[in-house]
Amino acid sequence: MKTIGLIGGMSWESTAEYYRIINEAVKKRLGGLHSAKSVMYSLDFEEIEQLQTEGRWDEATDSMVDAAKRVEKAGADFVLICTNTMHKMAQEVEA
Repeated sequence: MKTIGLIGGMSWESTAEYYRIINEAVKKRLGGLHSAKSVMYSLDFEEIEQLQTEGRWDEATDSMVDAAKRVEKAGADFVLICTNTMHKMAQEVEA
């Protein structure tokens, strides 16, 4: 099983929902007590929302790229952004 790198915290509620859905899908597919292998980095949404409000998208992107590097360093095989708006910088995070 590959390890999922989760970038969360934007909001923590959406992160929890992504986590729940992923693990329910793994359990349904594999049965038993299986759950997803994952590592998570949770950003402080207050900081991200402030950057968004002020139009400082480059800094928000830098935060996302840093989070992706952290989960990759922790062993993630790929990254999932647990929110909608921040997918705006998905290409930068992939790089």
